[in-house]
Amino acid sequence: MVKRKAYAKINLALDITGKRDDGYHELRTVMQTINIFDVLTFAKNPGAISPITIRVTEDSTIKADLGRPEENLIYKAASLVMKSNNVNTPVIISLKKNIPVAAGLAGGSSDAAATIRGLNDLLNLKMSFDDMCKLGVNVGADVPFCIMGGTVLAEGIGEKLRRLPNPPQCYLLIAKPDISVSTASVYQEYDKLKDVVHPDVDSIVDGILNQDLLQISHSLGNVLEDVTIPKHPVIDNIKESMKDMGAWNSLMSGSGPTVFGVFMDHLMAGKAEKYLIENGLAANTYVTTYMNNADT
Repeated sequence: MVKRKAYAKINLALDITGKRDDGYHELRTVMQTINIFDVLTFAKNPGAISPITIRVTEDSTIKADLGRPEENLIYKAASLVMKSNNVNTPVIISLKKNIPVAAGLAGGSSDAAATIRGLNDLLNLKMSFDDMCKLGVNVGADVPFCIMGGTVLAEGIGEKLRRLPNPPQCYLLIAKPDISVSTASVYQEYDKLKDVVHPDVDSIVDGILNQDLLQISHSLGNVLEDVTIPKHPVIDNIKESMKDMGAWNSLMSGSGPTVFGVFMDHLMAGKAEKYLIENGLAANTYVTTYMNNADT
């Protein structure tokens, strides 16, 4: 049996630099692992009729509907691993779900990444890091980053990864309102925008290299806010509430709707969390920290 943690991520900066002929968007984004995670357990399942069995454990804190196998990223990742390595051994995968679904935190992509890593160990496949990333990008654009973890500048469709130093530690308030957002639809709507303000990704990278948390915080930017916030104003309400309660800055992660705020004081982050809950602005909240490269 093999157990893997699948960590959530936030985007400190997210820009779209173009669109390819195959429909994929070219990205430039700084992604950061945070200390919220699902737990996946992998075991061989001899005698099973199905080659891949997935179940959600009863102690999950987030309700998860696995849906149809062809739409489930864990199943996609497991199927791809087994097919590419000519493996016929049936496996069972247990998922303890703690990362909110359709939240912009890469929960599904992280589960897929953990599946590739976990089955590599369980089945002794000896895939290299590059091998796993090449498989992962066929499951989702964020999967290669989730395999790597830590602090990363990702470009292309997510497959070009440059590891960055760990940013200065701080406290992060993560808040997801009681809505879900379709990543595909957000990107489709983005293509219709005419005036776009692009974030300064280089300033984020420089802030990380210089270990300047103030520069990082002031440079946060996400081009997809221009799509998601007008449809869901509660996101902006959460952002402004966090800043009013002491956050150095706040930003929507990914395609949304989750917002994170950067705090230097744990108590202040906790007070902001309480405010968001009491005022019905967020359904899921967490006070957490960055995860560094060594811990992921």
